[in-house]
Amino acid sequence: MRFDSVPMPPTVEVRPRDTRGYPVPAITPWEGEEPQFALTDHGRSAECARGRLCSVCNTLMPQGPVWRVVGAAEAAAIGEALAAGRPYRNLAPTLEGPGHRACMLYASMVCPYLARPNARRGMSAAQPDELTAHVVRGAVRGGLGAVVGFGDYEFAIAEAQVLFRFVDLVEFLPHDTADAHLEELRAELARPERDRGQPR
Repeated sequence: MRFDSVPMPPTVEVRPRDTRGYPVPAITPWEGEEPQFALTDHGRSAECARGRLCSVCNTLMPQGPVWRVVGAAEAAAIGEALAAGRPYRNLAPTLEGPGHRACMLYASMVCPYLARPNARRGMSAAQPDELTAHVVRGAVRGGLGAVVGFGDYEFAIAEAQVLFRFVDLVEFLPHDTADAHLEELRAELARPERDRGQPR
């Protein structure tokens, strides 16, 4: 699905664009005039964490649930826990910050790496360490992905990284290809603003 056929949340619509017209997420660093989509800007990520700002659109997330897009391993772990009737809690930190429900549904569809199981991480991605092994250059997303809602997030700002943990699973929307979320995104954007960001 073409990125310009995906309905855009109003707060994303006003974001800066790259030369193709892609909106640039709040935490994406720039090198001159070029956004570096495979990287995360430490300062912007820290600002978003402290200010409870969406990592995609850079606007305030109200108190209550936050969302993120997860890859194959975490989507599988959440699905298995839910199928077994167990609570899900992942204590491993991640570099990926939270966002609004609409923003994460949108991001899951327009980011090629998040949208398709055979998509590969850009070659400009950072060198791997134990936190970033799943986002190395050329890595394939693989398997299911998911847009996941959590009751809240915790964060720690280290010298070189901002680390997030997500607590209290409230919504699990798995996908093989993320265009499965198109109707969910349309419905979310059609809701009155005061009701957005609440699990259905």
